[in-house]
Amino acid sequence: MNKIVIATRGSRLALWQAEHIRSLLQKEHGLDVELLVLKTKGDIIQDVPLSKVGGKGLFVKEIEEALLDGRADIAVHSMKDVPMELPEGLVLGAVPQRENANDVLLSAKYPDLDSLPKGAKIGTSSLRRQAQILALRPDLVVSSLRGNVDTRIRKLMEGEFDAIIMAEAGMKRLGIATPCMYALQPPAFIPAAGQGALGIELREDRLDLMRKLAFLNHPESFVCVAAERGFLAGLEGGCQVPIAARAWLTEPLRSEDPAPTGCSLCVEGLVADVQGRTIIRKTLEGDPKRARELGLELALQVKAAGAEEILREVYAAQS
Repeated sequence: MNKIVIATRGSRLALWQAEHIRSLLQKEHGLDVELLVLKTKGDIIQDVPLSKVGGKGLFVKEIEEALLDGRADIAVHSMKDVPMELPEGLVLGAVPQRENANDVLLSAKYPDLDSLPKGAKIGTSSLRRQAQILALRPDLVVSSLRGNVDTRIRKLMEGEFDAIIMAEAGMKRLGIATPCMYALQPPAFIPAAGQGALGIELREDRLDLMRKLAFLNHPESFVCVAAERGFLAGLEGGCQVPIAARAWLTEPLRSEDPAPTGCSLCVEGLVADVQGRTIIRKTLEGDPKRARELGLELALQVKAAGAEEILREVYAAQS
């Protein structure tokens, strides 16, 4: 096999991600790598908030269909867009080294969160970001902001918003900056499960390809993302609900020793109502080899603390 077809969305960020993986494959294996650019439901529907569009896999379904029918060999995803349950016959083959997972507040003139005036208009399509920003500044007004990275930045700079919230990873990857950039980071602000991480998806019967992808996998990133996705799975949530998660290791993993003695995996999970008035947050620590199980256990703890009722109300409002 000397040729690989990568399925990807067509946004500038998605293309950067696919090109990044293409260059690594070419450098490592000397392969001929082509891109298959597809439009997903999430790309087509731009005038409705994500939480109102409904359904899971808004940014991956069409891409996964290309894997299953053989038009593509692998897909490159932003992990925060990938549903917890993959279609039958598909697997996650690798998670490359993760970029910074945090969010960033962007503005044309306000240097930080405290400097925003009362009633300032904040743009985001994420209920997770909305809940956490309102918990910090309940006097702000949050409005829906959809579109790719360039579209969101343009709307900000044209004055439609006083500030917008985006993932720091996307800004770094595209080399984009605004006059004012303020980091929204833990413990005050927790990212989405899988944010900042890429995932390589392929058919489970492609063992030949799995071996070629092995060099791309970053054990520490893989484990942390697995724990965060376990938490999300335990809550039956997706990227359209106010759920946040982050995981970190007490010391680095090494590929030759997947779980060194004394290394622990910490997972923090958060569920909030959309106005940020009620926030439930828990942390769990355990064996990195049980990454997904730790996430699932943390979800049970958060549910027992009242998260189930919050999410029930969120889903009822969306239906």
